[in-house]
Amino acid sequence: MNTNAIPIATTTFGKLDDAGLPACGNCSSGEKLGFAFSYAFQPIVDLQSGDVFAHEALVRGPEGQSAMSVLSQITDDNRYRFDQACRVKAIENAVALKLTAKLSINFLPNAVYRPEVCIRATLAAAKTRGFPVEQIIFETTEGERIGEGQWYAEVMTEYKRIGFLTAIDDFGAGYAGLSLLADFQPDLIKLDMQLLRGIDGHRPRQMIIKSVLHLCREMGIQVIVEGVETLAERDWLWKAGAYLMQGYLFARPAFQQILQPDQIAHLRA
Repeated sequence: MNTNAIPIATTTFGKLDDAGLPACGNCSSGEKLGFAFSYAFQPIVDLQSGDVFAHEALVRGPEGQSAMSVLSQITDDNRYRFDQACRVKAIENAVALKLTAKLSINFLPNAVYRPEVCIRATLAAAKTRGFPVEQIIFETTEGERIGEGQWYAEVMTEYKRIGFLTAIDDFGAGYAGLSLLADFQPDLIKLDMQLLRGIDGHRPRQMIIKSVLHLCREMGIQVIVEGVETLAERDWLWKAGAYLMQGYLFARPAFQQILQPDQIAHLRA
């Protein structure tokens, strides 16, 4: 049993401020959100160093139930509160589990009404618990579809200005394509897993990924390849110049645990 596995408290959320907007300062106390949730953590590995680059915080039910069991309860009425509570709780859990690598937090861009206001609780949580802002990566929740790419770019630009690391998730699928990259240059992009499935034997996908890797090197953007499941995929990607990877080949998400390098498979190419 991993000694880092500890009980994680459930999340509550606060009230509206005098202007009728969500009160960012009370994101982890006050009125209950209406449902409980916790986190699993999945490592993003660095094959160059043979270490962990970051851990992605993935929402789960309070007893480890699926993400969908939680996300299906999000409505227009609680979207903002849930997004804010997630950020604070992810930092709380990371600190409780003694995370030393970067922390990747999924967020709901459609829940952000003013980036400079909606980030207050995250900054307060990081400062109060001593977690460095520059160790936090913001990426979009899987499945979240953005109505306006320019708005997403504005939100991420503000987060980057404050000092957070930023990532475009699911790059190559849906909205997360070249047009978004033209509006905003993040610190990282995460290649959509469908692009790499069977990459070792699929020439068109190989050409696409090689082109994206070259483009990102020219733009100073790091690439994370997610969904790596086989040694053949890992080895082809490594030879192509990708070294930040995430997927079941290395480790499945660990509920309320931070996996150490010696618990992660195939960490060295």
